[in-house]
Amino acid sequence: MTAETIAAPRTPANAPRKKGSNLEKWGWMYMRISGVLLVVLIFGHLLVNLVLGQGVRQIDFAFVAGKYATPFWQWWDVLMLWLAFIHGANGMRTIIADYVTRASVRKTLTALVWVAAGILIILGTLVVFTFDPCPAGAAKDLLPSFCPAS
Repeated sequence: MTAETIAAPRTPANAPRKKGSNLEKWGWMYMRISGVLLVVLIFGHLLVNLVLGQGVRQIDFAFVAGKYATPFWQWWDVLMLWLAFIHGANGMRTIIADYVTRASVRKTLTALVWVAAGILIILGTLVVFTFDPCPAGAAKDLLPSFCPAS
């Protein structure tokens, strides 16, 4: 009796092995690694914003301005933003690949997901790094009370 190997389901009998990087493997690994990092980042975010200090009552414009005055919290939030959007876009890509049968529609939807994620990542990053609670030349009645010009 000879031992035979069973081919993977839906694999053509003589399918050639693809050369190059395996994007599905890297996407799978990204989802696991980013998921663990996101758990740490999100629970740290919730701990600082909702548990420590005065809890949810402390969150106002001044609280956010104080957090974004330090590079640590800027990078914390940007890392959380980037990981979450890429994680979500990769998940949507997987869902599209599983359920959309027409190749042209699948490619179009996948491109739209990545374009939307890219635009939102860029806008979110700009908001975090260009946030200025006391812009120069603003009317005094529009500035918050903690700004030196008010």
